[in-house]
Amino acid sequence: MKILLTGKNGQVGFELQRALAPLGEVVAIGRAECDLAQPAAIRQLVRAVRPAIIVNPAAHTAVDRAETEREQAFAVNATAPRVFGEEAARLGAFVVHYSTDYVFDGSKQGPYDELDATRPRSTYGQSKREGEVALQDATRRHLILRSAWIAGAHGGNFAKTILRLASECDSLRVVADQWGTPTSAALLADITAHLVRQQQRGDDLQAFPYGIYHCVAGGDTNWYDYARFVVDEAIRAGRKLCARPEAITAISTAEYPTAASRPANSRLDTRKLQHAFGLELPHWQLGVRHVLQQILGS
Repeated sequence: MKILLTGKNGQVGFELQRALAPLGEVVAIGRAECDLAQPAAIRQLVRAVRPAIIVNPAAHTAVDRAETEREQAFAVNATAPRVFGEEAARLGAFVVHYSTDYVFDGSKQGPYDELDATRPRSTYGQSKREGEVALQDATRRHLILRSAWIAGAHGGNFAKTILRLASECDSLRVVADQWGTPTSAALLADITAHLVRQQQRGDDLQAFPYGIYHCVAGGDTNWYDYARFVVDEAIRAGRKLCARPEAITAISTAEYPTAASRPANSRLDTRKLQHAFGLELPHWQLGVRHVLQQILGS
């Protein structure tokens, strides 16, 4: 069985190469092998590989830059999923695609479930939502996993940024009024492999529960408390930092303006995923702690 995997150099793509390897022949590609902003290149790739499964974590994820790179963001985040879906439908292939908490506006008080209305407030969020709809229209054999606040040992992320800043500065200022769930790239990859196994055992349009699912770790936090956790864990592990947890100051989103609007509430309800696939999701601190162990041990 051939599995076509995009975004091999990204946080999730890197972990997916490990998680999917026992399931079949993984053909992993990055931008050097195929520019996902070029539909013709995507079609040529899929027709050459002829995969049974397409796993697409690749995306234009530079949230602020997307505001000035709108055409590129929509090409990669919206058009590419449609093309993958169309080509998968021709082959009878199965598509796993990844989306984001940014499809919501963040105004809800509690966690968002899959039936909540999407109201993206940024170009990134708009392009990702359009990609969801495009893939749904192109093929029924799809899973769309909405995740958030990804952290991995490979690639850039918030935890790595905090470690770098804490090693350079005596104090930090971090937003405390945006809430969500840090989710390790390894967890997302392992869940994907679990879902792929289940799909391969029962690929029936009436039986297998295709569709959109929220996929994040357990619990929630805000960026400020997340930063304090990262710094505290690093110090406990013996890393010498200039800034200690008590030197991190909580600030509001208004005090840290960005080009793209961020949702204040990125909590995602994962009950649908857990019930459909028999999963229990570990607390976010476990995943982040494992990521930090890998980073600090390197």
